Amino acid sequence: MAPAGLIQQYGWSDALALEFAPHAAAGHVPGRIVVQQRDGYLVLTDEGEMRAKASGRLLHEAREVGHPGVGDWVALSLNLAQRTSTIHALLPRRTAFVRRAAHLRRPQILAANIDVAFVVTSMNADINPRRIERYLAAAWQSGARPVVVLTKSDLCADPQAQVAQIAALAGDCPVLMVSAREGLGLPALLAQVAPRETCVLIGSSGVGKSTLVNAFLGEDRMQMQAIRVSDDQGRHTTSHRQLVLLPSGALILDTPGIREVGLIDADEGASVVFDDIERLAHDCRFNDCSHTGEPGCAIGAALQDGTLDPARWAHFQKLGSEMAALEEKAERTAKDVERRRLAALQKAYRTSKKDARGGA
Repeated sequence: MAPAGLIQQYGWSDALALEFAPHAAAGHVPGRIVVQQRDGYLVLTDEGEMRAKASGRLLHEAREVGHPGVGDWVALSLNLAQRTSTIHALLPRRTAFVRRAAHLRRPQILAANIDVAFVVTSMNADINPRRIERYLAAAWQSGARPVVVLTKSDLCADPQAQVAQIAALAGDCPVLMVSAREGLGLPALLAQVAPRETCVLIGSSGVGKSTLVNAFLGEDRMQMQAIRVSDDQGRHTTSHRQLVLLPSGALILDTPGIREVGLIDADEGASVVFDDIERLAHDCRFNDCSHTGEPGCAIGAALQDGTLDPARWAHFQKLGSEMAALEEKAERTAKDVERRRLAALQKAYRTSKKDARGGA
């Protein structure tokens, strides 16, 4: 049975306890990362919240899967006297929202073990369908259930028209309209997440993520700053990722505003978001159609008769190019790592032969 205590409120289960058994045998205790900051983590254990640092070995092993992130279940050694702990291992992630930016050398885990991904955007400025498509592709790829949340509906002149516009590109994904200031739509939003399930709020700065968390909590726990009138963007209001237990028993993760979303191996997520385009491509006369003017091209015909939005098609092509570039970069990195490994082995072999000759 799963141990009774605080971690059960944060989603601990019998299944997780079975996965954790080898770590328990090594004398470690389970915990979940609830806050990530630049200088470390805050983890929730049955002993309460504690500061945590990742062990050097874990940081070395985490190069492939990314460093620990908020939502991760971890194996810890505790220092109860100082209320500190060391993270020795990560339990396998059920889901993960992963970001790749140009300045990042390895995957960045924005949220782990999430059940629902709320893609949040504001209705008080022009909605950007291309940005929502990008977020949706990454959300589907994470393994979580995506839900589009349109905030600040009270500041929109024609909210129903904007909802219809987004619903047309979201497919089967729910599209909810809310106004935290007026309390509209919040019950339906919270009903998307069951007790002990975890949701994540993904969206750019100023779209109202922290406002939603405060509305769910019934208190101003998340720091807020005014929206700039010039561009409807909020200044950086959340400086770290934080997992919060709601009165309903659900868990919500607030993240800093993300101005750039990159995709890693997001073919499946993009296929869901752009299912209409992929179905059109299957109807082309030639299997290797490049959609650049060949006879019988279904994509070209749809662009010509207006059934396919040229901007949507251009964005699909752009994401495809980005994913191909990431795959090429990953292959180059893997080759470089293998080349350095072989060079180190050859150097060690030459050194051992030299030492053997010297000792003969």
